[in-house]
Amino acid sequence: MLDQIILFVISLVANLLSALAGGGAGLLQLPALLFLGLPFGVALATHKVASVFLGLGATARHWRSSTLDWRFALFILACGLPGVVLGASWILQVDERLATLALGVLTLSLGVYSWLKPELGQVSKHQNREWVGYFIGGAMILFIGVLNGSLTSGTGLFVTLWLVRWFGLDYKAAVAYTLVLVGIFWNGTGALTLGLLGDIQWSWLPALILGSLIGGYLGAHLSIVKGNRLVKRAFELITVMVGLALIYQAWFV
Repeated sequence: MLDQIILFVISLVANLLSALAGGGAGLLQLPALLFLGLPFGVALATHKVASVFLGLGATARHWRSSTLDWRFALFILACGLPGVVLGASWILQVDERLATLALGVLTLSLGVYSWLKPELGQVSKHQNREWVGYFIGGAMILFIGVLNGSLTSGTGLFVTLWLVRWFGLDYKAAVAYTLVLVGIFWNGTGALTLGLLGDIQWSWLPALILGSLIGGYLGAHLSIVKGNRLVKRAFELITVMVGLALIYQAWFV
């Protein structure tokens, strides 16, 4: 029972921050699963399953107020899902420490980049929507999908910033796309692939799922009510924290 309470609190906090910033739930959730004794592969698969419910909780709030372009959403899914499957199949064969270090450096750079550009993502701009723009944008989404399927945390943050930087979305809209598409479909595909290749700790999922649902809904509500400025600041804070945590994990753990 104590483990379930701990899991719920960690999941609630991690997913609230993730829903506000557009990614990063694994910063707290995955290390907690490892600390409580799960092997890496089992912890990653269990975390992926719980993250699907982050997407569901956030979607329940965004559905009422967002204006998602579903053709654009299908484009993101079509580009990203093959990468998720490839990455989830590949992760069991790579050097975990090297992969974690690379992800940490990349994630930290996202926060620094956003911080250095104060007006980034504050106003929506329709850009790179011709075929060349879609090709380059889709190729990057495919690459991020590989990262999402294979690495531990923070890849939703990559999607958020890429949608802002390349396609011109504001932060609030980009987070909505990330939570719905990455949270539900990408993480769901990754969880299924990892579940087929490995194991999931089913007895720990009720607490994780409840925390993900509530945290996802509350974080999405804050992002909608408070607007782009808070979402941008939350994005920068979470990316720096995730990046530093992953670099520390790669070098010292």
